[in-house]
Amino acid sequence: MSVSWQSSIEVFSRLLRGRGLDPNSVADVHAAWAAFEEFLQTPLEGVASGEDADGYIVQWGRWSWNDSRPNLSFTRQLAIPDAEDPDGQPSYWQVDLEMTFSDVPSLTGLDELNESSTGFGFDPVGPLRAAELTSIHDHYLTLYPQLRTLFDSAPAKSGLSLQQVD
Repeated sequence: MSVSWQSSIEVFSRLLRGRGLDPNSVADVHAAWAAFEEFLQTPLEGVASGEDADGYIVQWGRWSWNDSRPNLSFTRQLAIPDAEDPDGQPSYWQVDLEMTFSDVPSLTGLDELNESSTGFGFDPVGPLRAAELTSIHDHYLTLYPQLRTLFDSAPAKSGLSLQQVD
């Protein structure tokens, strides 16, 4: 069953709560990842057509807006057509679960990793997307012990947002 893209934040929130997580106080990153995988398999109405209209990215690092504390984000990006000019440039919106962690020695080098994200994936909802998400999860957790530490830690704070990004 598909839902309106405007309800996407409520859908992700409901999936997190279904795993016993408060979006503003995530305690289990593995459970949040499972909710994210399910969220990414939820068809959304009102998204532009095209192969890069509904994507996802996982990002990590340290940024100035959170006092350079370790951070991990699960994001779904949507291209939304302009209702007044459907053939024009779409606007871009992101549903983002941002988790910030306490600094521990095992996170040393997080900001120096060769990559700071998985890059955008645009596989369609379905088996291809599920396979790519499994591959991303397994690859990056094996490649970077710092990411494994983040996944195995409880965030100090978290927040779920829907915001326009263009």
